[in-house]
Amino acid sequence: MTITALIVAAGRGTRAGGALPKQWQPLGAARVIDHTIAAFDRHPKIDQIAVVLHPDDLDLAQTFDVAGLIVAVGGADRATSVRNGLAMLPKAGKVLIHDAARPCVPAQVIDDVLAALSETRAAAPGLAVTDALWRGAEGHVTGPQDRSGLFAAQTPQGFDLAVIKQAHAAYQGPAADDVEVARAYGIPVRITAGHPDNIKITTATDFARAARILENRMDIRTGNGFDVHAFGPGDHVMLCGVKIPHDHGLVGHSDADVGLHTVTDAIYGALAMGDIGQHFPPSDPQWKGAESHVFLRHAVGLAREMGFDLTHVDCTLICEHPKVGPHAAKMREAVAGILEIDVSRVSVKATTSERLGFTGRGEGIACMATATLVKS
Repeated sequence: MTITALIVAAGRGTRAGGALPKQWQPLGAARVIDHTIAAFDRHPKIDQIAVVLHPDDLDLAQTFDVAGLIVAVGGADRATSVRNGLAMLPKAGKVLIHDAARPCVPAQVIDDVLAALSETRAAAPGLAVTDALWRGAEGHVTGPQDRSGLFAAQTPQGFDLAVIKQAHAAYQGPAADDVEVARAYGIPVRITAGHPDNIKITTATDFARAARILENRMDIRTGNGFDVHAFGPGDHVMLCGVKIPHDHGLVGHSDADVGLHTVTDAIYGALAMGDIGQHFPPSDPQWKGAESHVFLRHAVGLAREMGFDLTHVDCTLICEHPKVGPHAAKMREAVAGILEIDVSRVSVKATTSERLGFTGRGEGIACMATATLVKS
């Protein structure tokens, strides 16, 4: 059974202000719609994602990094947009219809809707109204409103795909949401637990609230690395992917790039995945003389497989010679290229140990590095 998340993003959202519709406005490090799509893309029970876009926004579909993304063209109102999206989906399965303007939907809300769909044809999250309610007119309270049995509607609203298609085909006119369409067709809709964080961005002030919610949920990892290589025979050293002429080489099983080794260990550390020696044992002859970018690409590949983005690397080389400063820019570019991140997110610098210890005596090079990972 295929479970599809249908993200409705064809509205213009003028109440939120700004030069762009609210779903395309920035929210932290990404756009509102990016956060929304990511919530479903990383959910293990969602098989595919479809998005309904305004005709003027179709070219923006190329900016989504989602495998097998289905794109539909929005209509004059929400109900028409949903119908257009449903038409692009298979005949059978389950569908979760979600507003792009709800970027903070918790995984538990999705889980609860899916659990209900295993027993019924329609389910939607709602929050029981707990505040006192008034009725009013002309700026004055005209009386109380009983809040018993009242819920604030949320999305995603989940349905048997064939049934909600039939309901939309039979529905006439606009609808506030898909629960209204389903009920008009005679489909009972089970209420599942909503969540206070599952807010809908409507006005300009909602952006700050959504940003706070997302920041509190972020999984940020920091890892440290440290490595040392002694000088030995040779006419160059490899440092952070750059070949630097020198009257000595560095001793090691691989190409002995102490900079790349240290950054690699920092990433493994952030992932709690051991160190470079565990993944590439020096006792294994296949790594004899290996270029160290192989190790670093492995580490960053593991990070991405686990859902992390590498956001920053800081590498400090400790040595008297060779001088790192003249080569630092090339080193940053080399490391950034291996990591596939912008060079502005890579720092490479050097210091001495004031002629103290083995580095001060010119016996080798030490390196420290820090890597920061953020769950995407």
